[in-house]
Amino acid sequence: MVSMLNMEKKWVFPLVIISLICTILVVTCFNMGLVSSVHKINSIFSIFPAHISMNQRKPGYAESKIDTGPLPPPSGPALPRFAYLVSGSKGDLEKLWRTLHALYHPRNQYVVHLDLEAPAVERVTLASRIANHTVFSKVGNVYMITKANMVTYRGPTMVANTLHASAIHLNRSKNWDWFINLSASDYPLVTQDDLIDAFSDLNRNLNFIEHTSQLGWKADKRAMPLIIDPGLYMSTKSDIFWTSQRRALPTAFKLFTGSAWTVLSHSFVEFCVWGWDNLPRTLLMYYTNFLSSPEGYFQTVVCNVPEFAKTVVNHDLHYISWDTPPKQHPHILTLNDMDKMIRSNAAFARKFSQDDPVLDKIDKDLLGREKGSFTPGAWCSGEPKCLKVGDMNKIKPGPGAQRVRQLIAKLSTKAILGRDQCK
Repeated sequence: MVSMLNMEKKWVFPLVIISLICTILVVTCFNMGLVSSVHKINSIFSIFPAHISMNQRKPGYAESKIDTGPLPPPSGPALPRFAYLVSGSKGDLEKLWRTLHALYHPRNQYVVHLDLEAPAVERVTLASRIANHTVFSKVGNVYMITKANMVTYRGPTMVANTLHASAIHLNRSKNWDWFINLSASDYPLVTQDDLIDAFSDLNRNLNFIEHTSQLGWKADKRAMPLIIDPGLYMSTKSDIFWTSQRRALPTAFKLFTGSAWTVLSHSFVEFCVWGWDNLPRTLLMYYTNFLSSPEGYFQTVVCNVPEFAKTVVNHDLHYISWDTPPKQHPHILTLNDMDKMIRSNAAFARKFSQDDPVLDKIDKDLLGREKGSFTPGAWCSGEPKCLKVGDMNKIKPGPGAQRVRQLIAKLSTKAILGRDQCK
């Protein structure tokens, strides 16, 4: 009996020491893995309904009375903004003013230009209207080029004017996504709320530029002759004239041609204006002597730069009615073209005569615009409507948004598949 008691005493001390060591190890391991363990446990229980959660509080706690609710969904991309150039010439004051009102939205930026051929009184009147306009002066997003440029439609001065306006936009604000050049003879077929909505899900690097490398008759009649644009050195407008010399087609780059009206991404505009690559400047000098250079400059730049070539969508988002084969100017649109304009799903159309009845029809049926006022949008506030700027980050798209979306979806599919793109 005594020997058994002695044996038990011999085992007690080692047993206590082992137990103590095990306890310390367990506590240490628990503390080291506490955060991750709790996270794993909570994640496991989070798949079950809240009423069986281990962390559920009793009704008496104040925390239980706070309605946490589900977390809000992640915000999507910000609504896009457009930077416009609206240009005109002699006699275009009222046309430009109407187009500007039809296009206006306080989110966007606008540069307007009446060229040097327009009488000084027209330019002074336009500048005065902008400065004294209640909305324009408050928002500050309409800028007039007061030192007018001489612009010859078929010459490089039109390209220079477009680059000038885009440079102004880059200098005035970085907060825009696409640059759109229009003339006073253009008119929108959708509201700006429609256009903003249709572009809201798009890749901001896309460029809408109608183009082809199949020059056909243009190779002989436009690319090979050498022309001089008097607008480069004269203060009065006159048409371009030809020299007796001709030149071969270039081998350093591939020529493309298309529409003079484009929708250009912010990144591509920066590339053309800042010119960290020399190609935009080289092509600008080449197109100085090219007939109808506005129909080739941006096409040739974008398609000769691999990083931008894959961003091109082959359309200018315009409805334009041409002869076959096309002449220098398109048809003047009338009421007879209304159905075709709508079915085209285009965002803009040209060319219109001043105050033609078809413009009133577009205002009434497509834009909901009253004479002399802005095209209404969700931003409009005050009485009469749109007298004040409300929430400019709200939009209320209508049927026009769906039309433009259908057109863009069709065009983008071709671009993604590499069809009809810089070929």
